[in-house]
This record gives sequence, C-alpha cells and structure tokens, in this order.
Amino acid sequence: MGGHKKTTVWVGMNDHIQAIVTVLSLVNPGICAAMFAKAEAGRSRGSKLTDAAKAAMAILVILTVAALAGARLLHLFGVSLDAFMVAGGGVLAWMGFSMLSHQPADSEPDAAQSLTPLIMFAASPGTITGVITLSAAHSQLKLPVTALTAIVVAVASTWLVMVIVACLPGRRHGGGFLRDTLTRFMGLIVLAMGVQFALTGYHAFVQKAM
Repeated sequence: MGGHKKTTVWVGMNDHIQAIVTVLSLVNPGICAAMFAKAEAGRSRGSKLTDAAKAAMAILVILTVAALAGARLLHLFGVSLDAFMVAGGGVLAWMGFSMLSHQPADSEPDAAQSLTPLIMFAASPGTITGVITLSAAHSQLKLPVTALTAIVVAVASTWLVMVIVACLPGRRHGGGFLRDTLTRFMGLIVLAMGVQFALTGYHAFVQKAM
C-alpha cells in the first residue's frame, strides 16, 4: 500500500517536472531576455523593472486563461482530448524542430521600444497549444494544477531574467552562442515532448475506438 502511494507521488512529481520543462522551453526566458534588452535599451532602471512586471503579468494572464478555459472550449466544440493531444503534439513537434533549425536572433524584433513582440513570443500560439495540451493531458477538465504550476514557474523565471537584465548595464548584447545553443537544446526537448503527446493521444484514441 505504501509502495503504491510512493509510486503515485513520484508519477505526480514527474508530471509536474515534465510540464515545467515543456512550458519553460516554449516560453524561452533566454530569448525573452534578449528581446527585453533590445526593447528597453536606453530606458531608466525603474522603467525597465516596471515594464518587466507588466510583460510578465500579460504573459501570465494569457497562459492562465488558456489553461483554465482551453480544455473546456474543446469540450464545447466537441473536440476530444485525445484528438487535441495528437494535434497539439504535432504543433509542439513542429515548434521544436523550428527551434532546432532556426536562428534565434531572427526572433528578436528589429523595431525597439515595444514589448508586444516579447509578449507575443512568450505567449505564442505554440505556447498556448502546449499549455492546453498539458491541461487536457493532466486535468481531464478539472482544475489543471500541473499546467498552472508550469505556467507560474515559467513566467516567474522569465520575469526574474528580465529583472536581471534591467539591473545590468545595457551596453552589450553578447552571449549569442550560448543563447543559440540553449535554444536548440530546448527545441530538442519540445520536439520530444510533442512526439510523446501525439503518441499518447493516438494510443488513447485507438484504444477507445476499439
């Protein structure tokens, strides 16, 4: 009995860790920090800190709404969770492949002085799909604790990185090689997670059909 409880706790922790890594990879605090540094170049430290909080709050609201309402919208439109996991897994796999082959610098906005590109990048359709997929996979239309936990950790990490950037001298935008390597590593994780979601959804769909 005790062994079964330990196994259940371990599985739950593993789900949370898996979800956190997935959402962190999709939000990508490293690229968000680079975009934030470019958009906030020349502004005072106080303004940077305020904008970092505003950006983090916007990302948090968008992803939280997706986690809470996404699965219910699927249910409303008659889309099964298994089918959405297959589709969502495909989107995540495509995003992961794009991160592996894409130059991260191209994701940074050419026009500075705007946080909109940063927010749209962090809370992109791919990230929203990942959040809804996590919510559908672990909540079964109940409160998506796993997805919400992953969102809070990812947004808090992104906010912290932006705060660090705001407190540093804004003269250099180095670290391109490290940022590119990190992005490609995260892309591999997202690709693997997308394949796993798609296969899990397909397996469940086939089992129910039989």
